[in-house]
Amino acid sequence: MFNESTAHIGSQTTLAPALQAWEIFLDDRGSSPHTITAFLGDLRLLASYLPPDRQVGEISLADLNNFLRWLEHERGVPCSPKTLARRITSLKSFFRWLHEGGAIPANPAEKVVQKSVRSPLPEILSTEEINQILDTADSYRLKADPDLRSYLLFTLLLNTGIKKGECLSLSPNHIQLDAPEGPLVFIRYASPQNRYKERKLPLPQEWIDAYHHYRTLHDLNDSLFPWSARMLEYVLEDLGKDAGINKRVSFSMCRWTSAIQDWQAGMDQNKIRQKLGISEVQWREVSRKLHTLSRDDKEENSSDKIPAKA
Repeated sequence: MFNESTAHIGSQTTLAPALQAWEIFLDDRGSSPHTITAFLGDLRLLASYLPPDRQVGEISLADLNNFLRWLEHERGVPCSPKTLARRITSLKSFFRWLHEGGAIPANPAEKVVQKSVRSPLPEILSTEEINQILDTADSYRLKADPDLRSYLLFTLLLNTGIKKGECLSLSPNHIQLDAPEGPLVFIRYASPQNRYKERKLPLPQEWIDAYHHYRTLHDLNDSLFPWSARMLEYVLEDLGKDAGINKRVSFSMCRWTSAIQDWQAGMDQNKIRQKLGISEVQWREVSRKLHTLSRDDKEENSSDKIPAKA
């Protein structure tokens, strides 16, 4: 657990240098900047709560529970259940690292009660509904005045799982048709703090074929989809309605549907996380929902089957 730069950490180390060493460990492990910032922010709150000379080996379970009670009821700053759950995760991760690295003889955070936050499961599209929408989008392409926007938008979201903001930021320059590994879309961020979200996602050949035609119909100098966010939301909603889907098709629904398809196809979980461009902290909640959605989908499909005759 400890390397050369963190080997000096022991039970008599105070929180400030211990946190510096933990930051090095998280960075070496490849944790995202978002994860590191969130974890360190949570532990610095603990450092501000405890006496500055408190050694990590002296911190007890009672100290941590008092700290959490202070965060929740006495600090005077709102602490939502979701934030509190993340801060507990941060405590557990930090003290587990200290304990497994041999810096402290016992882990005081081990018995801290984790307060999980259960947000509602997202709504996704079934395979049948996806096929209905694709058939409808294909029919748009065959009109006398062809509409490829609906097909291109829906299939891009379904194949890549990108967010609405990422989609709106795309320009033709982000589509790399001659990449050595095959056609792809490059999701880029202007802000350095979001660079960990940047990723290259493969595009299927049928999307590329439609894209070539689409470029002849629209002026794409600055934007892949030169319409407002609300207009594109209407495009997805109308596509679902015309396909006879009794759900409000949205960017979020397409993103979750893309993720559950990868999950059920057996894609490595870390690759799904990277494809979605989310941090390890966010992935805990997302993976829980994907697991539940996958299980519910299997149970629903199983219940739809006609029992065999005796």
